[in-house]
Amino acid sequence: MKNKKYEHHLEALQIELVELQRWLIHTGKRAVVLFEGRDAAGKGGTIKALSEPLNTRYTHIVALSKPDERERTQWFYQRYIEHLPAAGELVLFDRSWYNRAGVDHVMGFCTEPEYQRFLVECPVFEQGLINDGILLFKYWLAVDQVEQEERFAERAHDPLKRWKISPVDIAARNKYHAYSEARDVMIEHTSTAMAPWHVVDFNDQRRGRLNLIRHLLDQMPDRKIPVKPMKLAKLKGDPGVEELADKALWVPAKF
Repeated sequence: MKNKKYEHHLEALQIELVELQRWLIHTGKRAVVLFEGRDAAGKGGTIKALSEPLNTRYTHIVALSKPDERERTQWFYQRYIEHLPAAGELVLFDRSWYNRAGVDHVMGFCTEPEYQRFLVECPVFEQGLINDGILLFKYWLAVDQVEQEERFAERAHDPLKRWKISPVDIAARNKYHAYSEARDVMIEHTSTAMAPWHVVDFNDQRRGRLNLIRHLLDQMPDRKIPVKPMKLAKLKGDPGVEELADKALWVPAKF
């Protein structure tokens, strides 16, 4: 998809996202969106496009690093629970508790009993969130291995993107099929009527972002909140100017 067309569609969707946030704040509803998928699938870019027009006081992005020594001794879901939303808030998880069904399992970061326990407990945990009124949405961003490798190569050669490649990403490159099997098992055990999985084709990242945001908006209830027209009164007196006694405080204007 060409950038001009993408930007046109994205702007229309972002206006709806602002309406969604206004509805969440007005009603006190809470929403959680989970973004899962392979490395380089496009989770970060999608979260950025979704959150860009929103009020940051009510929008939170959660991208946790690997658990530290203390967190490894906690209940598995504990460090995620503290990031769940309060009234009016939208929380976007860039990877979530589903690490246990994906990277932890495939890369051997958890034991087999821990993995099996997760598959049984996760639907119960999510049912508890939903029963408490949280709107929960789960997305898997799908990308073919050839496309994934092209994105890895781009990141490896771009100094602005090289930080996105971690040692785990490198180690996981030859485990594409293992991740596919883990994904299928995860969906089989954790896609429920109350919290279904939604898979989005992200071989074209721009189309993927638009389709995901459109789908997310379509899952929400009618969210139109009347907005009163805003008319600003004319300023009184002369317009103010930023003036400082100490001119040295100004940053040099080099551009």
